[in-house]
Amino acid sequence: MQPRKLGNSDLHITPLGVGAWAMGGPGWRFGWGPQNDKDSISAIRAALDSGINWIDTAAVYGLGHSEEVVARALDGVSNKPYICTKCGRFQDERGELYGRLKADSVRQECEASLRRLKVDMIDLYQMHWPDPDSEIEEGWSALARLREEGKVRYIGVSNFNVSQMRRAEAIAPITSLQPPYSLVDRVVEKEILPYCLQAGIGVIVYSPMKSGLLSGAMTRERIHNLPAGDWRRGHPDFQEPRLDRNLKLVEKLRVIGQRYGRAPGEVAVAWTLNHAAVTGAIVGLRRPEQVAGVIGAAEFRLEPAEMEEIESFMQSETTVTA
Repeated sequence: MQPRKLGNSDLHITPLGVGAWAMGGPGWRFGWGPQNDKDSISAIRAALDSGINWIDTAAVYGLGHSEEVVARALDGVSNKPYICTKCGRFQDERGELYGRLKADSVRQECEASLRRLKVDMIDLYQMHWPDPDSEIEEGWSALARLREEGKVRYIGVSNFNVSQMRRAEAIAPITSLQPPYSLVDRVVEKEILPYCLQAGIGVIVYSPMKSGLLSGAMTRERIHNLPAGDWRRGHPDFQEPRLDRNLKLVEKLRVIGQRYGRAPGEVAVAWTLNHAAVTGAIVGLRRPEQVAGVIGAAEFRLEPAEMEEIESFMQSETTVTA
């Protein structure tokens, strides 16, 4: 698994990284339902054994629980992976998320993440959302100071547009952007990915399988039976009319993958890695056996004709509301 240099850093990350979103468990606005911590720990260790060298989490995932699980998984591991986490998101007493990027808040979050992760330095510390927009400069300045103090190695942003990245860059260089990117979520292709490529900003994409929808394991029945605490139940991509198009896409990916012994999810992730701006893709894991269904994407490359085959399918489905 050939590592790639991430933006302006000396971090060389594998094409795939472990996503610890679902490992936060239930009890917050965007949980994925019940999650067994032992399964999470086993999944992380299986991923590391397969060669993956970075983990992405966030303070808000499970309101700190995801970071705690990551720390438990890495206890006793000699060859530690890079740890990437995020700040700036909170949940109020009504269960609604909100943003806060005030300097003192960012510092407090960083200190709390260091304690939960049981590390002296975070490899990549990211601003989770540009929210509130009016606090971007203050928040980014705080991240830059944390780097100067040695509490974080590199700093990045997530879910930023080009204008917001330019504002941050006027203060301190951006190592990486973390945007959503998949076959069914391609908004960043028009301006954001080209800008990152031109500016030398690394890109680590999240939800390359659209939160499991393109994995090949998702069916209408399974979606219907998702637990009440799983945020995907109410998302438009998991409901008609988009669901019909998305499940047809999975079958197209299955056909292509069968030519190489690859799962639909591996084809979906490989498609995102084909973009010149993309350094790595985050693959969410909940159980160790899931590693086998995604790990092949690290080295698998689609032929130009297959990229065109997928594109033709997507264009033929343009009647479905985006």
